[in-house]
Amino acid sequence: MPSAALGSGVELEYNTFGDPGNPTLLLVNGYTSQMIVWEQELLGGLVAQGLHVVIYDNRDVGLSTKFDGQLVDPMQVLQSLRAGEQVDVPYTLSDMAADGIDLLSHLGIDRAHIAGVSMGGMIVQMMAIEHPTRVISLTSIMSSPSDPKVGRPSAEALKALLAPPPTERNAYIEQATRARVWLSKKYYSEEGTKNRSARQFDRLFYPEGFTRQLAAIYATGDRSDRLRRLDVPTLVMHGRDDELITPSGGERTAELIAGANYLLMSDMGHDLPVQLTPVFAEAIGGHIRTATHSTQNY
Repeated sequence: MPSAALGSGVELEYNTFGDPGNPTLLLVNGYTSQMIVWEQELLGGLVAQGLHVVIYDNRDVGLSTKFDGQLVDPMQVLQSLRAGEQVDVPYTLSDMAADGIDLLSHLGIDRAHIAGVSMGGMIVQMMAIEHPTRVISLTSIMSSPSDPKVGRPSAEALKALLAPPPTERNAYIEQATRARVWLSKKYYSEEGTKNRSARQFDRLFYPEGFTRQLAAIYATGDRSDRLRRLDVPTLVMHGRDDELITPSGGERTAELIAGANYLLMSDMGHDLPVQLTPVFAEAIGGHIRTATHSTQNY
């Protein structure tokens, strides 16, 4: 896969699908996940919607730049913020948003449609807030505005998320089943969950980056006031089964952004099950077509 050396010094591993002459959709991954988790069925479905799709590894995960040795305690960051204290973190979601925008520049793309899942949804929200001239439309999936009053995880989901990952391969793959609490109940597959975990471990296991990404989420804080000022066609998607970022996070995001459409899916958890690929592709593709038409007529 190709890599892009950005002006910031960060290097991003990325891949593209579809005709570069078509409208570009930049997809942004969630917390700790690598770009290989995007199912080929979904990527193909989006290409069939007439899109040029770009995916990449966020900083500190996969084959993109690592911030080795810059240690941080996410829980201490959260406690300091709650106490009203200043925090110092290696980077924030603003920096991660700039990475994606800089990747578009590297590819010679002035404006794009952007979509992100979970932490990726937070990142694309920051792209729209801080780089509005580069964004044609926004799709925020199973995410939230980071308002602590909404989207709060269940106790079981939070415990599973924060548990230190095993460093031995087989143990790491086995522990992936803890995610069952937040995955789509109707479509859960233990084999599929373990296979995805194995692919990520074998490509690159780098738990040090997990702590910095979580600290970036905490340090960036609540985006509610800035989301209220957005003027961008927006689709918010969420799953009723989601126990990691519960549906109130998506609902609140849609309430904050003027004119946003909210799609709450009954059989979806905190994942994108392949069985729902036609729904995801058509929803995102339709949103992009409407946004493109509105922009052209503006």
